[in-house]
Amino acid sequence: MKIITLNTWVGRAGRDPFFAFLEKYRRDTDVFCFQEIRSAPHEHSQGVLAGGVAVNENIMAEGVQEISERLSDFVAFFHPQLLENYGLMMLVKKELLVKEHGDVFVHKHRGYIPEGDIGKHARNIQYATLDISGKPFTIINFHGLWNGMGKTDTDDRIEQSKNILNFTRGLKGDFVLCGDFNLLPDTESIRLLEQSGLRNLIKEYGVTSTRTSFYTKPEKFADYVFVTPSVKVADFAVLPEEVSDHAALMVEVEV
Repeated sequence: MKIITLNTWVGRAGRDPFFAFLEKYRRDTDVFCFQEIRSAPHEHSQGVLAGGVAVNENIMAEGVQEISERLSDFVAFFHPQLLENYGLMMLVKKELLVKEHGDVFVHKHRGYIPEGDIGKHARNIQYATLDISGKPFTIINFHGLWNGMGKTDTDDRIEQSKNILNFTRGLKGDFVLCGDFNLLPDTESIRLLEQSGLRNLIKEYGVTSTRTSFYTKPEKFADYVFVTPSVKVADFAVLPEEVSDHAALMVEVEV
């Protein structure tokens, strides 16, 4: 099973390159996990700050609809984090059997609307449990909180990691946890996940950056893939296409 995770940057790097990326990888990919996806424009949002970046006409305001149309051989699941129209999107090949799917909030709560920069919104994890030869296998899509304080530890980030682990402890079978964590590798927030027994593939494979040339700040880490210890990883890579300020990550697991 091949999984690709990408923070789309709401399409700011260009729609044509992004959709060319989808077309290139759709045939060999079983699950796409996307962060920063919209299903509708925010009213009166022109120039509003979101994660320190102004909202403008270059964003992909109806990403859910456009991606679903192009990936018609996938089942699309969208779980918003803000105003019911911005959040996480997972697409699963139609031939795979999804037994359960949903989301759980791990920072703030559903419906929370921040004051000031809307990037400080609530955060959830999106999950889909597949039936693979009678055994459950879960994919978890995540976009960690942004607070304008870099990618270091804060109390709310540590609590966020603990909330993720509270959810995963209730899962049956193996799982993959992936996405944009907004964290540096040496944080306690990341160590909590590692100390629970999860394998950090960014560390295992010696990845030196998960960002593209669109990102000009010095920190070169934000995105991660974690797997349970018994998952057999056949391949893992940072994909070369620059379709966001984040690089896409690909993991292939034997199931």
